[in-house]
Amino acid sequence: MGPWRECGRPAHAERGAAMKPAPALAGGFPDLSGMRVAREPHWFRWFSAALIVLVLAAIARAFANGQIEWSYVSRFLTVKVILEGIVNTMVMAALAMALGIVLGIVVAIMRLSPNPVLKTVAAGYTWLFRGTPLILQLLLWFNLALVFPTIGIPGLWSARAVDVMTPFLAALLGLGINQGAYTSEVMRAGMLSVDIGQYEAAQAIGMGRLRALRRIVLPQAMRVVIPPLGNEFIGMVKATSLASVIQYPELLHNAENIYYANSRVIELLIVAGLWYLLVVSILTPLQMLLERRFARGTLRLAR
Repeated sequence: MGPWRECGRPAHAERGAAMKPAPALAGGFPDLSGMRVAREPHWFRWFSAALIVLVLAAIARAFANGQIEWSYVSRFLTVKVILEGIVNTMVMAALAMALGIVLGIVVAIMRLSPNPVLKTVAAGYTWLFRGTPLILQLLLWFNLALVFPTIGIPGLWSARAVDVMTPFLAALLGLGINQGAYTSEVMRAGMLSVDIGQYEAAQAIGMGRLRALRRIVLPQAMRVVIPPLGNEFIGMVKATSLASVIQYPELLHNAENIYYANSRVIELLIVAGLWYLLVVSILTPLQMLLERRFARGTLRLAR
């Protein structure tokens, strides 16, 4: 009768009847705790990791075997001109960022004002300085004498624009005003993150609009704006390198002056890159500490 028995059941049914059933739990479901968990092999993950290691090894080998005099790198890393350049870089970054924050707060308040003139002017400022390249703005400020030969207050003071618009001042105005356009959006987002009830409570106790912004809204908005402002400051440190086109003696400009004289281009660029990495490596944990300080109330509530 082949695989079938007289009762009409297949042969494997009899074999299955001889197998022990899986132990059942209280709800009638089988106990799967003793079963082996099958792990999915992540072949693509291992392949991508190996590929990244190979690429990094190839890059390291190229730098090790390339025509790079590493003795020049260590020699010029701490020369006086390079150290002066990094000091000028940090001074310019701090002053330009301070100017950008002041302008950003003012423009953000103007954007949130019910006055349509103030809102339009603030929106136009943001549109103009975010819409044009930073290096173009630096060149325009540096060549301002072609548009305004003299600068001053009529009847009180005047001077030639070419004498007033030094590389330092042109870099400060170009970097600071450009940063103000970006900072204004960060500050506006921070102010909008504050609950409307805070504004209403300030009005209820007789606070004016500006006083409420200074005493209530801005302190609460700092928790939101500190992380992006920290990133903007780190970006500002690197953006100062663009001031080399207007002869401001920052780090990259001084490194360029050296390799123009000794033709050690890659070595001096590595020196500048190492200094930028060092500065960013110091600023990053400081930013995290500042973020943690302003987020103390939120972290306490989260616990």
